Amino acid sequence: QASFVESGGGLVQPGGSLRLSCESQEGAHAYYMMGWYRQTTGKERVLVASVTSGGTTKYADFVEGRFTISRGAGPFENTCYLQMNDLGPEDTGVYYCHLPLAVQQGDENWGQGTRVTVSS
Repeated sequence: QASFVESGGGLVQPGGSLRLSCESQEGAHAYYMMGWYRQTTGKERVLVASVTSGGTTKYADFVEGRFTISRGAGPFENTCYLQMNDLGPEDTGVYYCHLPLAVQQGDENWGQGTRVTVSS
C-alpha cells in the first residue's frame, strides 16, 4: 500500500496562501495519478485536486482558479504539491495526499494529513 507524509499546513489569514507538500514513503515506480483531499469537521473527505504523471490536472469546483496542484520531476516525481491562494475560512480542514485510483478501490491507508486553518 502506498503511504504519504503531508506537510505545509498552518494558520493563515483569509486571503493568504499556503503550499502543501506530500512525500511518498515508497518510490519504486511513478504513480499514475496523485491527489489532494480535504476533510472538514463532520464531513467526509473529498478530492480537491488531482494530477497525472503526464501533468493533466483536475480541480473541484470550489478550488478552481485558487489552487494549483503539481508534482516533482525526476527522482521527486512522487512528490506532490498543492499551492493554495486566496484562502477563505471554508478552506479550513485537514488535507491529505493519496492516490485517487486506489481510494476509489477502497484503500484506507491515510497518512496524518496536514491541518490548514484559515482565520483572522
